[in-house]
Amino acid sequence: MAYGIRLHIEGEHALFTRPEMKVERVSYDVITPSAARGIVEAIYWKPAIRWVIDRIQVLNEIRFDTIRRNEVASKIPASSARSAMKKGTLEGLVNCVDEGRQQRAASILKDVAYVIEAHFELTDKAEEGDSIGKHLDIFNRRARKGQCFQMPCLGVREFPANFTLLEDGDPALESHESLIAEKDLGWMLHDLDFKNAMTPRFFRASIKDGWIDIPPLPFVERAT
Repeated sequence: MAYGIRLHIEGEHALFTRPEMKVERVSYDVITPSAARGIVEAIYWKPAIRWVIDRIQVLNEIRFDTIRRNEVASKIPASSARSAMKKGTLEGLVNCVDEGRQQRAASILKDVAYVIEAHFELTDKAEEGDSIGKHLDIFNRRARKGQCFQMPCLGVREFPANFTLLEDGDPALESHESLIAEKDLGWMLHDLDFKNAMTPRFFRASIKDGWIDIPPLPFVERAT
C-alpha cells in the first residue's frame, strides 16, 4: 500500500451508533470507516490532504455490554446561535440541563482493538510546497510521540482511543479465533458524502479472517 499508514487502536468501550435506532443507542458490531477516519484525523489533518480508509482488522472478540447514560432532551438550535452572534448577546443560548436530562440505555462494545490501514490523497487545496512524503512524515512523527489535535475517541467522547503507530517490520497482530470465519455484518455507514449535501453513504460490510475491506467512497451504494 503506497504512502499508507497502519495504526493500532484500542479501548475499554466503544459506541458506533446505528443511525436507524432513534431512541436507545445501539452500536455496530465493529468500528465504522467514518469513525476510523475521525481517529486518524484527530492525530493529523490539513485541508491539503484527504484520508481514505482501506482496511480494518478486528482483533478482539466482539462483545456487547449494556449501560445507562444521562443525555439531554434538546439542544440549542443553530438559528439561535446565529441570531445571538448577530445581536452580540447570549439571548436564546440558555439550555438548562437539569430540566432536560433523560436517562437512556445504550448497547455498547467492550474491550475493543483494531488495526486501521489508511492512506491520504492531496486535495485541490494543496499548495506548491505540499507533498505526500512531507505529510506522511509529519503523521508518523506525531503518531510515534502520541501527539494529537484532540483525543481520538471510539464513537463518543467518553470512550477515548489509545493508539500506536505500527512500523514496517513490526509483527502482524492476530485476530481472535471467532473472527476467522466469514461473517456478514449487514449495511454499515461508510461516511458522509460531503460533495453531495453530506448524504450518508452505506456499504454491505463483511469480515473475513478478521479483516474488513472498505470500498472507495464514490462507488459505495446507498442503503434503501
